[in-house]
Amino acid sequence: MTGIARMFGIAGALFGLLGVGLGAFAAHALEGRVEPRHLEVFQTGVRYQLVHALALILVALLALHLPGRWMIAAGWAFTAGILIFSGSLYLLVWTGVGRWGAVTPIGGLAFLAGWIFLALAFWRAG
Repeated sequence: MTGIARMFGIAGALFGLLGVGLGAFAAHALEGRVEPRHLEVFQTGVRYQLVHALALILVALLALHLPGRWMIAAGWAFTAGILIFSGSLYLLVWTGVGRWGAVTPIGGLAFLAGWIFLALAFWRAG
């Protein structure tokens, strides 16, 4: 396995692990302690984190067969999206500082870029 594929595979698995843990934390520790709207925001962060953890694992596996700069860019974009999108939502709920919501769309753009880069990797492989 190449180094980049291994790295994205490990990152995807760890983001998945963290997503499951944070989801359980939200269900058991946050419920009743934060407003229902904030619980929903937190769960949105978890959902996007888990989906893109799987996307990172997909990138890792695909990088073995379709190596190249677009696949690497997709992996980095998904990683940035998880950190910025989900991270900003977690910080918004944990700190109560609503300004973190202004950062969230940057992470959303990173997710979109990741999917575009993945499409370009397939396009270039054709």
